[in-house]
Amino acid sequence: MTTQLLPGDIFLTKGDSFVSRAIRFFSRSGGESRTEANHVGLVVGAGNEVTAPIVEALTKVKRRTMKSYSASKNTEVAIYRPLGLSDVELDAIVERAEGYVGASYGYLKLVTHMIDYFLGGRYVARRLTNSDNYPICSWVVAYAYSDAGLTFGVAPGAASPDDIMDYCVAHPNKYKVVHPMRKMTK
Repeated sequence: MTTQLLPGDIFLTKGDSFVSRAIRFFSRSGGESRTEANHVGLVVGAGNEVTAPIVEALTKVKRRTMKSYSASKNTEVAIYRPLGLSDVELDAIVERAEGYVGASYGYLKLVTHMIDYFLGGRYVARRLTNSDNYPICSWVVAYAYSDAGLTFGVAPGAASPDDIMDYCVAHPNKYKVVHPMRKMTK
């Protein structure tokens, strides 16, 4: 079965590498249920789970297709679709995400997420690195959505993949599950 993806869809991934597990560990707040997602990106054009163009922050912010996730044997993927957004809002989201393409990854921001974890999840260290020049994956999605006046329950600079997923799950009137967290099939 082919899943049709649309601009503005949010994809979240759960990898099995050491770095993926560490990101999930350090983005979990005290008393919160287990973190499911360690990476997030944005669908920027229509297509299926192989052909849909995406923007995501890796070593640089890149534009590629969902193919790498549909072919992966070790990564689970969840996809959420925003509900009720206008074409103008979706265009603003996609335009902002596309504007990050080519930017270098903000490795220091991962350290500040870890520091904030040790500060009980407070948004302290992340504020110090609140620079648009070096985005991380959640930054790309959260700031793209902020251009449409939307947040994921936290300041865009404080958002983690887990925050974005938790918000989508908790607000089924705003986000529809297009693909639950599981391996994608071609």
